[in-house]
Amino acid sequence: MRSFLGIALTLLSATAFAQSVDGMFAQGQVASVLDGFHAAASAADEEKYFSYLAPDAVFLGTDATERWTRDEFRKWAHPYFARGKAWTYKATSRWISFAPDRRTAWFDELLDNASYGTCRGSGVLVLTSDGWKIEQYNLSIMVPNDAAEAVVKTIRGAKPGPRPEVKP
Repeated sequence: MRSFLGIALTLLSATAFAQSVDGMFAQGQVASVLDGFHAAASAADEEKYFSYLAPDAVFLGTDATERWTRDEFRKWAHPYFARGKAWTYKATSRWISFAPDRRTAWFDELLDNASYGTCRGSGVLVLTSDGWKIEQYNLSIMVPNDAAEAVVKTIRGAKPGPRPEVKP
């Protein structure tokens, strides 16, 4: 009976380990894409940065007017990359989840930025024939609860501006 129990526990733990290795591998791939995405921006490598985005990707910026398709965002961001200085966000923590078919992942990450402090990135990636691609990225600035009332007053007092111009 003990040997049967030992064999059953061994098989069960081997199965659990195999599943977790697969999960860790996919999680590592998604994390690598996100790390590369941030590193490319920090290095002002426009080609590499936008290669992480799917052709129909959407980037949601911190301003309510900033809902960009990949190509619109690239046109807007090009001057920053062209001058050799884009932006730097460093992930300090990250959570990644997967759909049951393991071909869609969603994430949220806390980011550190010299100008904006702690921010949050969240979004969705899909597994394509070219690897994992970002379908949506949402960047938001974290507001501590104790400061929320003052921030909301500031936002309400600000005049909504036009969407930032996309230059051809």
